[in-house]
Amino acid sequence: MDATTMRHVLGHFGSGVTVITGLTTAGPVGFTCQSFFSLSLDPALVTFAPSRTSTSWPGIRPLASFAINILADHQTAHSTGFSRSGTDKFSGVDWRPSNFGAPVLAEALAHLDCRFWAEYDGGDHTIVAAEVMDFQVNDERAPLLFYKGAYASVGSILPHAEPVAPTAVQ
Repeated sequence: MDATTMRHVLGHFGSGVTVITGLTTAGPVGFTCQSFFSLSLDPALVTFAPSRTSTSWPGIRPLASFAINILADHQTAHSTGFSRSGTDKFSGVDWRPSNFGAPVLAEALAHLDCRFWAEYDGGDHTIVAAEVMDFQVNDERAPLLFYKGAYASVGSILPHAEPVAPTAVQ
């Protein structure tokens, strides 16, 4: 299987978009990360997977805390801007420090204040587990999604249904 085919197949799985941010002595740093998910409720852990070629993650990793900003549907420019290397990613970006000092992007759907928990080999990426110390949610916004290589948003939210127990195949 080649990488192009793999990317095409996995592009059919819609996902949210995050920007991981930290405040270093040289200033704020951050990067776009599409590979993000909840890992554990007790303890509160999430994971994300920065590329091994990331120049931002090595600066964020040793910090006491960092933020995971979950982007809202109007923040495609943030997703694109924070995915570029060699630029001032925070130029023109409205942000404030979180309760733990990490940059929080204005009008994000949510942010999680985290600290490093563990790191694992993930091929051309690193799998990072992070402990959630605090969070805030903006219920007024919809999520920015990435689907089939393009940005998307939620067209409608389906009504909540009771979970159905899987049936055994006999």
